[in-house]
Amino acid sequence: MYYDSKILIGKTSGEGKPVYIYPSMANRHGLIAGATGTGKTVTLKVMAESFSDMGVPVFLADIKGDLAGMALPGVPGTTADGRIEKMSLKELGFEFKSYPVNYWDVYGETGMPLRTTVTEMGPLLLSRILGLNSTQTDIMNVVFKIADDEGLLLIDTKDLRSMLQYVGEKRQEYSLVYGNIAPASLAVIIRSVVALEADGGDRFIGEPAIDINDWLRCDDEGRGMMQLLDCRRLALNPRMYSTFLLWLMSELFEALPEVGDVEKPKLVFFFDEAHMLFESASDTLLAKIEQVVKLIRSKGVGIYFITQTPGDIPGGVLSQLGNKVQHALRAYTPADQKAVKAAAQSYRENPLFNTYDVLSELGTGEALVSVLDENGVPTVVERTKILPPESRMGTIEEEIRGGFMTASELYGKYDETVDRDSAYEFLQRYRIEAAEAKQREAEELAAAKQAEKEKKAAEKQKNAMAKKAVKTASGTVGREIGKAFGGLFGSFGKRLGGNLGAELGRGVAGTLFKR
Repeated sequence: MYYDSKILIGKTSGEGKPVYIYPSMANRHGLIAGATGTGKTVTLKVMAESFSDMGVPVFLADIKGDLAGMALPGVPGTTADGRIEKMSLKELGFEFKSYPVNYWDVYGETGMPLRTTVTEMGPLLLSRILGLNSTQTDIMNVVFKIADDEGLLLIDTKDLRSMLQYVGEKRQEYSLVYGNIAPASLAVIIRSVVALEADGGDRFIGEPAIDINDWLRCDDEGRGMMQLLDCRRLALNPRMYSTFLLWLMSELFEALPEVGDVEKPKLVFFFDEAHMLFESASDTLLAKIEQVVKLIRSKGVGIYFITQTPGDIPGGVLSQLGNKVQHALRAYTPADQKAVKAAAQSYRENPLFNTYDVLSELGTGEALVSVLDENGVPTVVERTKILPPESRMGTIEEEIRGGFMTASELYGKYDETVDRDSAYEFLQRYRIEAAEAKQREAEELAAAKQAEKEKKAAEKQKNAMAKKAVKTASGTVGREIGKAFGGLFGSFGKRLGGNLGAELGRGVAGTLFKR
């Protein structure tokens, strides 16, 4: 709860001394760790409520659905009553109350749709969601570069599919400029995109994309708005869950201006099941995560990781977490004992108890707490009883959730999908125009061939007619000549008689031959 201008998260088990997180140190990040059932969710709720009361907006990843009740006041008559009384919390102003919550869901089923675009996700994170290897990731980078160079907007998954197909069609041309583009790798990427769409990925990759500034709001009473992402379905795909939340952190880092040291954070980000973020992450991605965690503090953003053991967090990230709440760890195996020992050694030792022993003895709702004091120095670890939350524990009915969702002032902005003109539409037009141009070219070629054929046929016919005319003319002249000569000699022959004519003919012929 928010008390005395500080975040009261509990009281020490012995003296009942208040244990606070200081607002000016809250953006130095934090850790909530512990075995299942030790009270991590309660601690998360108490801290989130306190930030909201302080006027700081909060983002929460709800893995199990049990954070949804924050929009409703807590109910008297539960196990919280005894703790409220023992810790004298009513004297400090504790009261059951509701908190302002916006419900989100990347699939748009149990909350407002939470979307991003292909371009905003970027080739590295998108490749992780798609499960691509290093070679395929390199090709994805090339595809993004080609899209940028040619001014093609990559917004949704159909844009990406069209772009991949387009690059495949012009692969040989692009390979001369951007390097080898293996068709087998392109085929794998396309299949991965299709699989993502079949898994509902096309619902959260599109527009309108989330505007981070819409999360930096307070309600009419000045309390920070809580943005609660229902991750029950999303967490079934750990790679998608972790990559999507990593994108959110990166988006915060890129969108927010530098503010340096602030009196209180601009936004606090709670990342549940944080081990998913680091499992199977490449060295490049781990370096990016560490960079974001280190630098986002200067943007006024605090990140709190919730996980089983501190060992789930890489050392480079763990060293950046100044506010630590460690619930019980169970040391059943040698590996567990090693993890408990490592966790105990990460705290500034309290001379009143053995940290290692206490870590295994803590009951539900108890934790070892070490925070940064007002000067940024880690406090001595304290055995602490965590406060109960003021809002309702557990989930809520879907009808109530739906009512809060539609009543949100952001509902009208993000409810409907927008499909504006982008790479898919451009490439569709390009293919249609290319097909039409090819058809025109084929038609023109066919017309030219037909014209040439007709020309040759006409010439052939003309030549034939000319030959016929010559032949006809030759025959007519011959007949005329024949007629003329026939008329001249006809009567003469008749007068000479048959035998005489024959004798004369031989004589004349013979004389001629003799010469």
